[in-house]
Amino acid sequence: MEKKHIITIAGGLGSGKSTAAKATADILGYGHISTGDFMRSIANERGISLSKLTKIAESDPSIDQKLDDYNKKVGDMDNVVLDSRLGFYFIPSSFKVFLSLPPLVAAARILEDKKSNPNRVKESPYGFDTVEGILQSISVRFLSEQKRYKDLYGIENHTSPSNFDLIIDTENNSAEQVSSKIVEEYKKWLSK
Repeated sequence: MEKKHIITIAGGLGSGKSTAAKATADILGYGHISTGDFMRSIANERGISLSKLTKIAESDPSIDQKLDDYNKKVGDMDNVVLDSRLGFYFIPSSFKVFLSLPPLVAAARILEDKKSNPNRVKESPYGFDTVEGILQSISVRFLSEQKRYKDLYGIENHTSPSNFDLIIDTENNSAEQVSSKIVEEYKKWLSK
């Protein structure tokens, strides 16, 4: 399989996917695309929270079909960094990165991010003003995604290390360290 000049970045909520993707794209001079932003736009069009849209997607395959089509379209591009839970699946010839972070740390980061990120305000109806509420939202979304991805694509575990070329724990690494590591490993991967 020919390698694409595409980096796909997956990870749990709050793991820093968007931040890492933007910084990596900047370093490489690539474009940045976010499936999460696309999904948020669908939720906004419907006037519902992202968490509610995720739940609706369990019984309405048209939502995932839109996301799938979006990911596939990115797969036809070049010189792009995509943050997407299923980028690794839809663009198998990409350099596939997973960012890991313990849920409690992720919840605290999301709560902090909510102060300056207007997208976070509309993410969930579950007490999104406390770490506990955010942990509940993270759990609900993860279980919903896991069920959908298994039902739709036969993916047993979308967070399995076997899906990725590089795994980075973002708890003890700055955004700059994460993006630098991604670029370094991506260049090695391209030259193999």
